[in-house]
Amino acid sequence: MAVITGGASGIGQAFAQRLAQDGFDIAIADLNPASETEELVEKEQQQVLSRPCDVSSPESVQTFAEAVLARFGKVDVLVNNAGIYPATSFLEMEWEEWQRVLNINLNSIFHFTKAFLPGMVASGWGRVISVSSTTFHSGLGLNTHYTASKGGVIGFSRSLAAEVGVNGVTVNTIAPGLVRTATTAGGPQSEWFDALAQQQAIKRTQEPSDLLGALSFLASDGAAFMTGQTLVVDGGWVRS
Repeated sequence: MAVITGGASGIGQAFAQRLAQDGFDIAIADLNPASETEELVEKEQQQVLSRPCDVSSPESVQTFAEAVLARFGKVDVLVNNAGIYPATSFLEMEWEEWQRVLNINLNSIFHFTKAFLPGMVASGWGRVISVSSTTFHSGLGLNTHYTASKGGVIGFSRSLAAEVGVNGVTVNTIAPGLVRTATTAGGPQSEWFDALAQQQAIKRTQEPSDLLGALSFLASDGAAFMTGQTLVVDGGWVRS
């Protein structure tokens, strides 16, 4: 079964539906109601559990993990997707905003991996897949806290991969560009869609569906010999 953080909408919702299509039962951690995602998973004839969860709170994550393990017994795939991305100049940024972005985008990955990695190691198979970002490669302005958090996601994944590969657990990240979701379309990022698309090799705005092939692959046995890697899926904005 698969746990997805931030699975109530957007990229996380698309991830939940795809992994359900791949045969995984799904558990969703999100502060927002996930009834729409639950319906999509159930249409794929898979079991689904959703619980309100503050991904930045170790206590909230622990409560969520207990509910998941009581229902499903173990977790095979962990998808660390939850994140926020306020566009703020560093000169105007307050310490509280910096902390909030790091707590949600990076510290949450510590909490969820601590909760579910032991079961993967014990069973000899597991996938930890985290969403990073091409902002780490590009250094996009107005995003110092976000970019720092996503660089931390990549560093965390590379180092953890070296520890648990012997246990049959792979640890990778997917780095999207700017993806059109309800949140980005309604925020300051909406002004960047056209300009970024013109800088890409594939000149259109990225959609959540563009990430599903990478997710499905990393969660599969086909990716058993791939770990510590970052798959950049951004239409060729970053070419490295």
